[in-house]
Amino acid sequence: MSHARPVVKPADDPAFKLPASLSAMTLPLLGGGLLLLIAGWAIGNFMGNARVAMSAYLAAFIYCLTLATGSLFFVLIQHLVRAGWSTVIRRIAELVMMMLFPLAILFLPILMTLFMGEGTLFRWDDPNYASANHLPMDAWTEKSRWLNQSWFTIRAVIYFAVWLGLALYFFRGSTQQDETGERAMTDRLQYWSGPATMAFCGVTSFAAFDWVMSLSPMWFSTMFGVYLFAGSVLATHSMLAVAAYKLQKSGAMRDEVTTEHYHDLGKLIFGFLLFWMYISYSQYMLIWYGNIPEETEWIYHRQLGGWGMWTVLLIFFHWLLPFLGLMSMYVRRRPKMVVFWAAYVLLVHFADITWIIMPEASEASALPYAVNWIGILSAFMCMVGMMSLLTGLVLKVAGDTRVIAARDPRLAESMAFENV
Repeated sequence: MSHARPVVKPADDPAFKLPASLSAMTLPLLGGGLLLLIAGWAIGNFMGNARVAMSAYLAAFIYCLTLATGSLFFVLIQHLVRAGWSTVIRRIAELVMMMLFPLAILFLPILMTLFMGEGTLFRWDDPNYASANHLPMDAWTEKSRWLNQSWFTIRAVIYFAVWLGLALYFFRGSTQQDETGERAMTDRLQYWSGPATMAFCGVTSFAAFDWVMSLSPMWFSTMFGVYLFAGSVLATHSMLAVAAYKLQKSGAMRDEVTTEHYHDLGKLIFGFLLFWMYISYSQYMLIWYGNIPEETEWIYHRQLGGWGMWTVLLIFFHWLLPFLGLMSMYVRRRPKMVVFWAAYVLLVHFADITWIIMPEASEASALPYAVNWIGILSAFMCMVGMMSLLTGLVLKVAGDTRVIAARDPRLAESMAFENV
């Protein structure tokens, strides 16, 4: 339960602007991020092979994409349920979802790899894949109706068109309201949030099928889109806690974000840790119980060699440890503790993305699947580089607007929000 007492804050408060100390980080982040991204790919390519390098790049891309799409989902849901508590931090999510625009450009190397026709990243793109792996041709023919270069490209364009259209509409509406204070804008965003959420969920699930699940072309799981979504929303709430804390320390936000907001973010992180584990267990249980070879192969490869240990450690470090760490209300009402666990979750989220993607970089005959540490290093460097690059671009956009929705009609409610 919660309640709020009215608070009035001037819309032109200087704390609502990005400070010079953060604006000055834009160019170093852009330059350093680009260099690190290239270096990470080069390590994977020259110390491993092309598949390792592109798998590492894809892991970094999917990690960043989960934060961008998760932020878009956060914005849509806040409008859909007419949430007041989140208004002071919603602009952070609105800025992060704008990463979808550069991510559309960063997707091009993945698309270019596809058109090489050698199965470098997506094995189904190799014309000899089915015969070399003795796959039943009737099943492969049906798969090929969905997994082919032209239809894959068209779907990718549709996914980005929906994401970019939604992100731009909701970002423009929110930032325009900073200038006009028009209450009708809030009503319009609320009105369109329902259809927007349905469109978002559809394209995001299919993107997960196309760009990640199809790395193992004969494998399928109807729960995979939800699995990736659970990790995305979990990581997004963690990112919001870390970003809000950093903005407070830099002076961009002051007392607008309170212990109550960190408490709610802590509760959401805690709740989505449970949701992630529930979906993970449900997917595993259904695959185990069904015992269908096309389904069990994917799990089987992650129970072999080093990846088997990675699976066990993922259960402990991705779920049990942060679950216990955030269980106490005492922890969730200490901003520094919430931010610590939020940063931790962002790290193990990358471990989860790595676990999903990098085993597919092994050759089909390489059993048991060993953890390719060159590939892990390459993926980590690509992720840090890509995140730095995107963060620099977000700071550039943030410098041209406010970091708080200054004239949102629920701002006073948000700043006065209290858990009771």
